[in-house]
Amino acid sequence: MSDIQKVDELLTKAEVFYLATVNGDKPKVRPLGFHLLFEDKIYFGVGTHKEVYKQMEANPNVEIAAWDGEHFLRYYGTADLTKNEAVIEKAFELMPEIAEAYKANNWEMGVFFLDDATAEFRNMFAVEESYEFKY
Repeated sequence: MSDIQKVDELLTKAEVFYLATVNGDKPKVRPLGFHLLFEDKIYFGVGTHKEVYKQMEANPNVEIAAWDGEHFLRYYGTADLTKNEAVIEKAFELMPEIAEAYKANNWEMGVFFLDDATAEFRNMFAVEESYEFKY
């Protein structure tokens, strides 16, 4: 199993994870559930009409935190917001109810992955494993 697959596996086990962005000079955290391993990158999706997307445009430094019942994951880096139609199509295929809502409201899905990223698998006291991802 590759390093990025280990990160993806923990996110899958966790089901819900938390994305932290910066809003001006204040942190902002929200739960997410969608992630997609595609071409050796983990993609996440949020609406381009949402504040979270605007926050990442203004300051792309983000962190994702998850707990799978055994380990904590801290996955942080720079959000790469480059549009990827193949990922958006796959996301809508996996979540048809979301696709319907986006189409009905004329919204656009924004996808991103973390570049210059670090993934730390942690217990309560220390980092057990750490991986770097640069694309």
